[in-house]
Amino acid sequence: MRDEYDFTNAIKNPYIKRGKTVVTIRLDTVVVEYFKELATKINLPYQTLINSYLADCAVNRRSPDFCWKDAPVQPQPDQTADHTGA
Repeated sequence: MRDEYDFTNAIKNPYIKRGKTVVTIRLDTVVVEYFKELATKINLPYQTLINSYLADCAVNRRSPDFCWKDAPVQPQPDQTADHTGA
């Protein structure tokens, strides 16, 4: 075995699948429980199921359709009032 190898003319292996990115994401407990239950039913690791679902969303360019309710307007304190207690 050599002490050093020269990889300046090396090429990447074209047969290796693209890797996955490791991320940390905070999900609601009910969401994780749902996917774990579903994954158990179909005999698939739950993280694989979540990744497959998100990959399908990405491939098909799906986006969520949220309809947020307007928050009630909170009254603002009167900025001109004298708050010195006098």
